[in-house]
Formats: sequence, structure tokens, C-alpha cells
Amino acid sequence: MSSTMRAFVLTGPRQGAVHEVPAPVAGPGEVVVDVERAGVCGTDVEFFTGEMAYLHQGHSAYPMRLGHEWAGTVSAVGAGVDAAWLGRRVMGDTMLGDRTCRRCRRGHQHTCENRQEVGIRGGRPGALAERLAVPAWSLHALPDEVDAVLGALVEPGGNALRAARATGAGDRVLVSGPGTIGLLTGMFLRAGGAEVHVMGVDDGAFARSLGFEHVWTRRSLPDLPFDAVVDATGAADLPALAVDLVEPAGRVVYIGLSGRPSRLDTRALVLKDVTAVGVLSASPGLADTIAAYAAGAVDPRPLVAATVGLGEVGAVLAGEYRPGPGPKIHIDPRR
Repeated sequence: MSSTMRAFVLTGPRQGAVHEVPAPVAGPGEVVVDVERAGVCGTDVEFFTGEMAYLHQGHSAYPMRLGHEWAGTVSAVGAGVDAAWLGRRVMGDTMLGDRTCRRCRRGHQHTCENRQEVGIRGGRPGALAERLAVPAWSLHALPDEVDAVLGALVEPGGNALRAARATGAGDRVLVSGPGTIGLLTGMFLRAGGAEVHVMGVDDGAFARSLGFEHVWTRRSLPDLPFDAVVDATGAADLPALAVDLVEPAGRVVYIGLSGRPSRLDTRALVLKDVTAVGVLSASPGLADTIAAYAAGAVDPRPLVAATVGLGEVGAVLAGEYRPGPGPKIHIDPRR
């Protein structure tokens, strides 16, 4: 195995390129994965532009290697790791808690104050590279039915599954923001039997192509009772709109993050007896997402507009690569 590898390295705002870097070595409790697919996420774009809050809070710093939505095959194991992992197809949890604090012990390691996040926080290199080192405990094995494309969609799918469950699965649910997470949330809600409405900023042709019948803009949205509203946007004004649109005693779920503070009048929550839920991470939903993909209950493959090599990452992050209507671009580091 070569001692070096190719990786996309972000060295500053809008400054990144493919570099030859030292290949990872599996430390105690770790594995090395040969990366087959890695998804580009909105979080990666925020790091590229320099807007990501972690950069200003001291949780992240350049240079860094992005990539937290990935799938691959285990090619090496470190001391203390079961050799049965070798050759296994896997994806992995992004959130790596310290496993000792109170939050971790209570099953909330994705909220650990001392956590690393693969390709995001704490200096843990990400998957926009030919190889990746992660703790063995963070791995999830992929069944044969879940190929590399689906495997790299498990992480966003876990977020969406948690958002869908947080709605309480009302009869009629509005999903605001038809990006990857919003559309995946709609897919999980639809699989559960809910009447799903999708609100975006255009005619919604892509959402309709996925089988969503009720697609609206803010202007065309009909006056209907929504038992739950999911805000999967990055708009600072839409969290408040979600509370306006939801039925009394309904639920609003917040999974989108705006680049500036959003305003929410808690009097509206109280006077409508609304439950508000925030979703941070896919961690608690990864296993069930893999099972849903394997069973064919949800098929997110159409979300992937294209798969390109590491050399195209810069153009993808800059928004200069627009191959089709799907919101997700995948990277195959082997290209």
C-alpha cells in the first residue's frame, strides 16, 4: 500500500486543490477505509466560502480535508480491532464523541462537547481523499443491497429520517426546502404514509419527477392544515413561517441552518401549543436508514446529479459545476 495518497485540501476561503499527502495509518482502535464515494454537502460549501461557524468558534481551522458523507471498503485495521472488518463495505458516523462524558454515556455522543466530526471539526480529516482513517466503533456495515452510491447517502439520509420521525408523522406534512435533506425527509415521510407537500422557490419540476404531487412556492402554497412543518432551508425568515403555517398542537422540525441568526417569536409557539424540535445529526438514524435503503422503502439515487473525481471538487464547491437537476454531487476519489 502506498505511503501517500491524493486528497482535496482546503487551505483557505476559496482556496483548495488536490495534493499528494501522507496516507493514513490505522492507529489503535481505528481502521483505514478505501473511499469509493463521498458526497459534497452544504456544510462543505460553507467551509469553502469561509462562512462556517466552526471556523470562527475555534472548532475548525485551515488547512483541512472535507468529506463526511462516504462509503468504502476497509483495507487495514489497527491494534485491538477485529480483523473481520477487513474487506467489509462500510460507511461511518460523522460524530465522534469522546465516549466518556455524561452526554456520551447517555447515548448522545453526537452532542459531545469534545467531539470530533469527520471532515468538519477537531482536525479529523475527511473523505475527499483516496483513503480515510476512522474509529472502528463508528462503522456501519453495508449489506449487498446498499451499493457505494446509497452508502454515501446514508449520512444525509440519517438526518432526514430523524427529521421525518420528529414530525410525529401527521396526516399532512409540509417540507420547506427541496434540497437533499428536504427531499430525503419527504421520501421517508411518504414511505410512512403521510401526505407530503414540498415548498421551494421554483416550479418544483425535480421534486415532481421524484413522485411528489403537491409541490408549491411560498406564493402558491394553498391554505391547508399542516400537522407538521419541516424547515430544511437556509433562510433566516422561514423558521418563523413554519410556526405560522403549522396547525395548533402541531410540530415544527428545524434541520436547516441559516448563515445569520433567525428570529422566532416564542409567543407563537405557546399560543398555538406547538412542539419545536431541532435535529443536529444523523447518528441515531444511521442503522435504520441503511435498513430502509436495503429494503427499497426509500431510493435516493435520483438525487445524485453526477459523480466526478477529486480534480472537480473545487468547481463543485464554487458552484461552477451544474450537471443536472439533482441536488447532490458525488466524488469518486479513484477517478
